[in-house]
Amino acid sequence: MLQLTLAVIKPHIIKNTVALRDIKQLILDSRFIIVKSLRKAVTVQEAETFYAEHRYKFFYGRLVGFMTSGQSDFYILAKENAIKDWRELMGPTKVYKAQFEAPLTIRGKYGLSDTRNATHGSDSPESAKREIGLFFPEFDYEAWLRENKTIK
Repeated sequence: MLQLTLAVIKPHIIKNTVALRDIKQLILDSRFIIVKSLRKAVTVQEAETFYAEHRYKFFYGRLVGFMTSGQSDFYILAKENAIKDWRELMGPTKVYKAQFEAPLTIRGKYGLSDTRNATHGSDSPESAKREIGLFFPEFDYEAWLRENKTIK
C-alpha cells in the first residue's frame, strides 16, 4: 500500500543549488514517487497555520520568520512507508543530534540550526493529509490513495 507524505525543503536549501540537487537526487534514489511539487514563498498566515501547534513555544516567531524569508519546495511524496522513510532520510529534528548521530542524513549534512534544519516531513497520516491540504488545496488525498493503492 502506498502512503503519502508532505516533504518541505526549507528556504536556505533553495538558495544552495548543490544541496538542493543532492536532496532531490536522494528522494529519487530512495524510490519515492513525486506526485506533485510546488515552489513558493510561504505567507505569514500559511506559516502560522502550518506551525500552529508550536504557537506558544519560544522558537515560534523565529520559525515563522524563517519560513517566510524565501521560497520553499513542497513535494507530495508517495511510497510504501513514505512517512517513516522520509523521516529517516531527514534525520533527527535537532541538528546537533543529526550531525553527531546521523551525519549522513539530510539534516546531518545540510541543517544549520533547529529552525534551519533543511527539511520538514509529516509525522503521521493525519498530519500528512492536513499539511498536503494546506499547500495543495486542489489535491484530493483520499481519491489519490484509492486510485493508486500500489506501484504500477
